[in-house]
Amino acid sequence: MNFEREKANMLAENLKGFKNYVQKSHEAYNIYLSNQEKLYRLKLLVEEFQFQILAEELLRINRFFYDEKTTSILVERIRKALHIIGEYVENNYNDLFIFTPRLYTLQQLSRSFTNI
Repeated sequence: MNFEREKANMLAENLKGFKNYVQKSHEAYNIYLSNQEKLYRLKLLVEEFQFQILAEELLRINRFFYDEKTTSILVERIRKALHIIGEYVENNYNDLFIFTPRLYTLQQLSRSFTNI
């Protein structure tokens, strides 16, 4: 169970990092992105799915021991959000290609939970 707890904490940390990366890219007007409007929509999607809150809740729940039931609920919400955001990034790949590695990492981490 300690391994599952560590995976949940790693997913939460990477989720927070992805949210911060999207926000900083939008604020800094990332020169690699040609369309700032699509980046703004990505930022709104990340805010809509409340990645920061999901990550903090996942960290809080799994800080000392692994709570399988609550973690599975949160991971399922994260998977749904990542699927929708992944489709958006894929449809706008020419402008949002820079986010695909982090998104891929998050998707693989969320899929690593075997019994969810």
